[in-house]
Amino acid sequence: MDLRTIGAIAGQELRVNSRNKWTVSFAGIFAALALAISYFGMVTAGEVGFQGFTRTSASLLNLVLYLVPMVSLTMSAVSFTGERGASELLFSQPVTRAEILTGKICGLFAAVAAATCFGFGLAGCVIAANAGAEGSMAFLVFAGFALLLALIFLVIGALVAAFCGSKAKAFGHALFVWFFFVLLYDLLVIGMTFVLKEHTANRFIFLSLFGNPVDMARVGSLMALGDPSIFGAAGAALVKFLGGQARAMLMLLMGLGLWVAVPLISAVRVLNRQNL
Repeated sequence: MDLRTIGAIAGQELRVNSRNKWTVSFAGIFAALALAISYFGMVTAGEVGFQGFTRTSASLLNLVLYLVPMVSLTMSAVSFTGERGASELLFSQPVTRAEILTGKICGLFAAVAAATCFGFGLAGCVIAANAGAEGSMAFLVFAGFALLLALIFLVIGALVAAFCGSKAKAFGHALFVWFFFVLLYDLLVIGMTFVLKEHTANRFIFLSLFGNPVDMARVGSLMALGDPSIFGAAGAALVKFLGGQARAMLMLLMGLGLWVAVPLISAVRVLNRQNL
């Protein structure tokens, strides 16, 4: 693949999405919610004020796991099923479909990453100024998992769009994918454990972790916070089977890498078979 071609397509995609209302709204809403969660996170305990990085990361976790996949899937589905004339013009150029797909994903990721980093960066600066820098490394690792999760769901969104073709159909399927991974998957796993024997159920929980990038990002983020008691059943099983947090973290990163590579390769193959 020609890196200059990919860079040109990525640059154009970044310029378009930097002016996109989805990107701007996500950046503003995420920054506002991050600051609000940091300030009001302990209000139920009768405390109001900016928390440290560790508590803020734990409080932000569910927001990131819900919001980042939804925004990434939506932006990807809309981008890859855009105006028909523009798409036909792009695919008629003397470039491969793999280069087009990779370039558009890189541009989308740059836009989402900029919006995400704006939210994390603004919250991080305010927290450091008010509560100190303790736990800032865990906060950065947490931000890294959020970016990796965004990349994964951008690629999955591209695969969904390649299969669907039309914008309305791609948007509907993208929402179903979000619902499945964020809400339904864990319920199905828990339901399966009730019908399995204890040894088999433990192994099933361990393996099920790698079937959901949201769960892997959650466990990796909690590991970065350094509290084994909050890993959850899947995280505890992962650490137990692999014999330590370092190996578990490496396995999670490899699994998340596969969640980028496999849908990307699949999307390229689907595009190559289509008559555009």
